[in-house]
Amino acid sequence: MSRARQPPLVTGISPNEGISWTKVTIRGENLGTGPTDLIGLTICGHNCLLTAEWMSASKIVCRVGQAKNDKGDIIVTTKSGGKGTSTVSFKLLKPEKIGILDQSAVWVDEMNYYDMRTDRNKGIPPLSLRPANPLGIEIDKGRFPQKDLESLFPGMSADFTSENFSAAWYLIENHSTTSFDQLKMAVVNLKKQANKKNEGSLAYVKGGLSTFFEAQDALSAIHQKLEADGTEKVEGSMTQKLENVLNRASNTADTLFQEVLGRKDKADSTRNALNVLQRFKFLFNLPLNIERNIQKGDYDVVINDYEKAKSLFGKTEVQVFRKYYAEVETRIEALRELLLDKLLETPSTLHDQKRYIRYLSDLHAPGDPAWQCIGAQHQWILQLMHNCKESYVKEQKGKDTFLFYLFIYICNALLHSPMLDLDSDVRPSPIGHLGQTASLKRGSSFQSGRDDAWRYKAPQQVVFVEKLTKLVVSQLPNFWKLWVSYVNGSLFSETAEKSGQMERSKKNARQRQNDFKKMIQEVMHSLVKLIRGALLPFSLREGELRQYGGWEMKSELSGQWLTHVIQTVRLSSESLTALEIPNDMLQIIQDLILDLRVRCIIVTLQHTAEDIKRLAEKEDWVVDNEGLTSLPSQFEQCIIHSLQSLKTVLDCKPGEASVFQQQKTQEDVCQLSIGIMQGFIDCLEQLSTKPDGDIDTSHLSVDVSSPDLFGSIHEESSLSSEQRLLIALSNCRYLERHTFLNIAEHFEKHGFQGVDKITQVSMESLKELDQRLFEMYIEFKADPIVGSLEPGIYAGYFDWKDCLVPTGVRNYLKEALVNIIAVHAEVFTISKDLVPRVMSRVVEAVSEELSRLMQCVSSFSKNGALQ
Repeated sequence: MSRARQPPLVTGISPNEGISWTKVTIRGENLGTGPTDLIGLTICGHNCLLTAEWMSASKIVCRVGQAKNDKGDIIVTTKSGGKGTSTVSFKLLKPEKIGILDQSAVWVDEMNYYDMRTDRNKGIPPLSLRPANPLGIEIDKGRFPQKDLESLFPGMSADFTSENFSAAWYLIENHSTTSFDQLKMAVVNLKKQANKKNEGSLAYVKGGLSTFFEAQDALSAIHQKLEADGTEKVEGSMTQKLENVLNRASNTADTLFQEVLGRKDKADSTRNALNVLQRFKFLFNLPLNIERNIQKGDYDVVINDYEKAKSLFGKTEVQVFRKYYAEVETRIEALRELLLDKLLETPSTLHDQKRYIRYLSDLHAPGDPAWQCIGAQHQWILQLMHNCKESYVKEQKGKDTFLFYLFIYICNALLHSPMLDLDSDVRPSPIGHLGQTASLKRGSSFQSGRDDAWRYKAPQQVVFVEKLTKLVVSQLPNFWKLWVSYVNGSLFSETAEKSGQMERSKKNARQRQNDFKKMIQEVMHSLVKLIRGALLPFSLREGELRQYGGWEMKSELSGQWLTHVIQTVRLSSESLTALEIPNDMLQIIQDLILDLRVRCIIVTLQHTAEDIKRLAEKEDWVVDNEGLTSLPSQFEQCIIHSLQSLKTVLDCKPGEASVFQQQKTQEDVCQLSIGIMQGFIDCLEQLSTKPDGDIDTSHLSVDVSSPDLFGSIHEESSLSSEQRLLIALSNCRYLERHTFLNIAEHFEKHGFQGVDKITQVSMESLKELDQRLFEMYIEFKADPIVGSLEPGIYAGYFDWKDCLVPTGVRNYLKEALVNIIAVHAEVFTISKDLVPRVMSRVVEAVSEELSRLMQCVSSFSKNGALQ
């Protein structure tokens, strides 16, 4: 059995004896867990609960009442432990006896004295009392145990007023150390007291003899007159005389005792009033105690005292008690209002809310304070959310104004800087620099670790969403737990349970389930719409946009910031799901996450397409051993990095749907992916067909004398159009055979839909570009050779019909062969794989032209045919 359930045990009481209303301190174990746990306390059989004051589980202070027994145990009863036991006892002493006319600093109950004086069998004079010290010597209490004396004199008593008085007990208890001489002196004192009593009685009789004689003489005279006269006149006069004597005697007696009787009546009334004040001081002091305890915040003590007063005086008919109880009710009503104000005060903790609801329940407050608290918390959360949005919108506007003036200042400083070469054709542009920085940021990975300046770098919308979700996640759990406690009745104490208030509360909670569900839904809708207003304003209607929007959307957030927002909202959703909130209430958050994920993919792909278009600026035209530049690798890495940044967005958390479940999303993503591929193809075409003057080759380092032919392209640090075409053809060939296939695998790995379509359309576009560039190169190289054949044949008026004996190959063929060899060398320098394709077309074109020219000859002479 646990310690809290053990019965109370009284192991000590101080003092262990005393008269009625003596204040005692009871000590022991398991004396209760609190004031409300103490339900019974008896001392010597008398109920002392009304005066009991619980201090701790080991200490109780109370006053002893009018006990039934002279000696008895101290029994404590608690709710948690039941009825207890006692190892000590308390002895109730009779109060010291004081005469009616004796002066005293305290009031005593005189009922015993009246009983004693009216007992004629005891032969005690009316105005005499037994002295407290009959022996007349100093009392020296001995240290003999009380139990030993009781066992030594069974049935006897040391009280000399008792019928069972034992002189031996009295002497052992009060004069155990008194000397023999003092005891002899005590005997003398006893004899003197006995003589005084006898003399006092005789003196009393002597003092009244004259009155007795006067009365006797008067009666004798009356009797003689009646016998002598026998007339009515004499009888009447004597009767009148007798009445006068009696009246005079009565008046004299009244005069003698009027002062004494008046003082006694006044003392009786005062004593009775003090007795009432002492007995019912709990009620009379309760209004002031309530005020003090309210100021100290001891509401439990106030409620405990109020319940006790209500049970004792709630239905009293005594006017004084009703008046004081009305004062108590007035202060309790003020306490109810105070507690209700504290309950509805925001912000407040869940512990304080439960405590105030329990107090109001114990005080039987009207209405339903728990539901009022729930409604106040709901409105406060909504207000916090809207205030958060308004503060960040104002901060964004102020920040934008500051950045605008800062930008103007930087531009002016750059324009007037002496470090700038004003004669240079190319000047650094701050706008271009900012754009390049933004591009690099979009291409860089989003780091989870933040430095101290993260909030200054992050857009206001991102900081707002993080603050808003943190606010909801911190406030909604307490709001939900308050509702759960309201439903299961744990907000109320045992007093409310006994009064049936808990059952009424549970019934009210069942009736208000739909209302609370609407509150949660309103909070969720506000959260989602505030986030949509900041990040997805196009998804709100015009009326909602005015309420939940207000942001200045100069530029849309980049993919990494949207990814961060999605992670924040996901964590918030997980926190709310842990509260066991029904999924249908949280579905709106899942819809928001899905829309954010889709938007993040779209924005990331759009930014990737922009980055791909700017790859042309990074082409360095340095080829490797395979005839490739770094451009295809940069293109592939850019897409791979973009897909990797979307990994957390594409992955589905528990309860989330795939971003590609909607047909429109699939089509949009497919078109954007095709656009990315087409953008790179356009980039290649732009580079290969750009005029020579538009190409920056100042960064090239080419050495003709190097034995590595693939490390040098031209003896001058510039590229011709034909060389750029060859490099572009080599890159196209690599893209077709490797890069596009690798990218398709990454698309499939990340769950993209329509990868076959993306690959097919991209391949077709790439092949068309390759064919166009190839035809352009053949046109550049083959046409001059083909065009030089016919003039070379007929140079010097050569005639096939009349020519000299040939002595060797003519110069035009030599020139054609040299030109073909030059083409071979140029192609071989760029890419060995392109040699067969290019040379076959060049030779074919030359052969076709020779064939055509030969067919045009009408006839050959013998020398002509030999030639």
